[in-house]
Amino acid sequence: MLLLGIGLAGCAGGDDSGPITFTDDRGNAEQPFPTSFRPEILAFMKTYLNNPVGVHEAGIAEPVQRTVGGRLRYVVCLRYSPKDTDGSYRPARERGVLFVDGRLDRIIENATEPCAGVSYSPFPDLEKMTR
Repeated sequence: MLLLGIGLAGCAGGDDSGPITFTDDRGNAEQPFPTSFRPEILAFMKTYLNNPVGVHEAGIAEPVQRTVGGRLRYVVCLRYSPKDTDGSYRPARERGVLFVDGRLDRIIENATEPCAGVSYSPFPDLEKMTR
């Protein structure tokens, strides 16, 4: 028992190299461009939205590199108006979709800063989603 405790203590202490990561990313290297960002976003939005049918005013910006949480990442900005449960539409909202190593990582709810200054183009595929 004592040896097990010592072994575990050795794993927990020591090196201050930062958080455990599954990539070699240290936050300052350029990330690969997310080549399949549109299909990945569509697949994600089908599960993210309560009702993916009937989205209005959908817009998407091209991926841009931004520093998010101290790390250089690609961010794709979305603007859309989702359908509410009563059939009405909510005001348009802006979200950022974060990519790590060229793959969708997570959505940024408050995307004001990472999406500042981007230009949106129509995103009709988001408006055509089905369940």
